[in-house]
Amino acid sequence: MANTDSVSVRVFSLNCWGIRYLCKHLPQRYVMIGDMLSKEKHDIVLLQEVWSEKDYLYLRQTLASSHPHSHYFKSGVIGSGLAIFTKFRIHDTFLYRYSLNGYPYMAHHGDWFGGKAVGLAVLNIGGLTAKVYVTHLHAEYCRDKDSYLPHRVVQAWELQQFICHTSVGADVVILGGDLNMHPQDLGNRLLWTATGLRDSYSETAKFDGCEDGFTVIPDNLFINKKELIPFEKGIRIDYILFKGSSKADVYCDFMSTTKGSAPGHPYPYSDHEALTVKFRLETHTSTDADGDGRLKNRESPADSVAALVDIVTEARTEVKVGLHCAERMRYTATRTAVMGLALLLLELAIAAVPWLALGAEQAFPRTSFYLLAALCLAILLTTALLYIFYTMELKSLQGAEDQMRLVVGSLQEKLRGFPLVQPHNSQRNPPEGLETRAVDPE
Repeated sequence: MANTDSVSVRVFSLNCWGIRYLCKHLPQRYVMIGDMLSKEKHDIVLLQEVWSEKDYLYLRQTLASSHPHSHYFKSGVIGSGLAIFTKFRIHDTFLYRYSLNGYPYMAHHGDWFGGKAVGLAVLNIGGLTAKVYVTHLHAEYCRDKDSYLPHRVVQAWELQQFICHTSVGADVVILGGDLNMHPQDLGNRLLWTATGLRDSYSETAKFDGCEDGFTVIPDNLFINKKELIPFEKGIRIDYILFKGSSKADVYCDFMSTTKGSAPGHPYPYSDHEALTVKFRLETHTSTDADGDGRLKNRESPADSVAALVDIVTEARTEVKVGLHCAERMRYTATRTAVMGLALLLLELAIAAVPWLALGAEQAFPRTSFYLLAALCLAILLTTALLYIFYTMELKSLQGAEDQMRLVVGSLQEKLRGFPLVQPHNSQRNPPEGLETRAVDPE
């Protein structure tokens, strides 16, 4: 390999926790974030949960001299919350909104209204084409009974598809954001294996920050410690991922996280810790480099394909669980609608008695009649909306499951083209902390 050039790039990522009127000390925290970013002068800043465009405009004005190029990704009812600020000119942007993102009636969680998505910005860094992604996936509210797991798995599936299809021709790929998944979770394994992206925390030469790279810690004043049980020391759900290409190698020289309260201030920048990564991009003229520019011979192609087959099969299983749940909820909505319609017809029949039998008195007081009719109509309207929503959810889940089935079939056919190797599941132990379930592909 003949290195011809080296470029240093500092990338920053933070979930700003920016819900106006609900999040604590929000105006003061945006001032702190703006001052810090102006002072630190990162090359690329990736922000999540900037829910108000007014807050984005404030940051854009504050960072006009240090980060002259920026973009705010708009989506959903209150926006995607995604923003990028950079020293490099932004040549193009694109937003993909995830097909599944929670439930509208779970208003206290609010994910559905946020329009979770992945944003892409195309930059030119030292003559290299860099495709930078920022995203925010659905939150996990209960580790033991995670009703949103199928949605988050589909989001991870769509995220890896989006990156794989749009990063073609890129010399450098960087993804930052709040993935709301632990390192060993299914969605992360799917994303990392399918795209070849590497975790900055695992790859960094030097680290300074919270223990084990945690990004949600009990020492943060905005965190309810009860929500971290059983992870008393914290969890790692925010990431900066990267990969190179045949034209450029990417090395993570340094990574750091904040550690609770901001220096000189009584509270932190957010309820999440911020990430800062220093990358070194080295261009070369090698003709035999592999697809990500560095990971040669770590794992044989057959092992890589077999591992991906296992992960996609596991993802299909979780999606099928979501399918069964959505079908059951749609059936419940249909049954409730039928009961509401029957009640309304019964009421109309009783109301028609005085017209059919001359001289008969109205069985119901008029006020009660109208109230009951309004209740029946409300039931019919609500269940009709729920039926439509669950039908849309079913189609999204079915679409993802069909795609996964096709990919598994293609990978298995590709696997048969490799020389005979030892069975993947029986001879290969999963990484520590990971458990891969053996599931029928169909």
